[in-house]
Amino acid sequence: MTLSGYVGRRAGSALGQIGELFVIVLEGLRRTWDIRRWWWEFVEQCWFLARVTSVPVLLVALPLGATVALQVGELARQLGASSATGSAVFVGLIREVAPLASALLISGAGGSAMTSDIGARHIRDELSAMEVMSVNPIHRLVTPRMWAASTIAVCLCPLVILAGAAGGYFFNVVVQGVTPGAYFDGAFSLVVASDLYVTLFKAWIFGFIAAAVACYKGMTCATSPVGVGRAVNQATVVTFMLVFAFNYVISAVYFLAYPPRSL
Repeated sequence: MTLSGYVGRRAGSALGQIGELFVIVLEGLRRTWDIRRWWWEFVEQCWFLARVTSVPVLLVALPLGATVALQVGELARQLGASSATGSAVFVGLIREVAPLASALLISGAGGSAMTSDIGARHIRDELSAMEVMSVNPIHRLVTPRMWAASTIAVCLCPLVILAGAAGGYFFNVVVQGVTPGAYFDGAFSLVVASDLYVTLFKAWIFGFIAAAVACYKGMTCATSPVGVGRAVNQATVVTFMLVFAFNYVISAVYFLAYPPRSL
């Protein structure tokens, strides 16, 4: 096979997978209004995701905030602007770190479990059995997981911001000697309400993407235990790529619509 033929085949396969992913997402949204059919599964998935992501996201956000405060604080001290460290920490946490951290935790901890669960159902032919019983597996399994992941991703953002701010406070105030008033005054000098709105919107989109990709990979994996393991790995990698791509697009559009405020 020639190189052009191989590239064309791979491109066609990728486009086909993207089309299948969109079909599953649209089918999952089509009967979202029928909440009674998926409400309890939604509650169960929310509880599961909150249980497996709340503590890890705190442990991730604390050193992130501390690292930003340490690096930026040292640079600001050399420039004679130590009070600007709080601004850098809060702006970075709210605009970028919070939605990305929540999405990556949702994908790594919750999405992998979704993929393995639905993949195990797939290789045991439970999805086919549901279709035989006139139960749409996408409506019953995918819809509640997409909404649960997006909901919990939004709820994780405040935890990331608070934990990161606490880590930044420790290094900036306790270690580097900046006064608490200067830290918090700088923290709120650049942050506006629209930053928080866009952050929550990003988190919702990223959580939705993580659950959609996880469910798609689980429903289309090879019918073997090895296929489930590969699907979990592929779902995590694809989610990370999509999350960073969408984050760039949303941030670029937001900065064009609302230019950053200057000190």
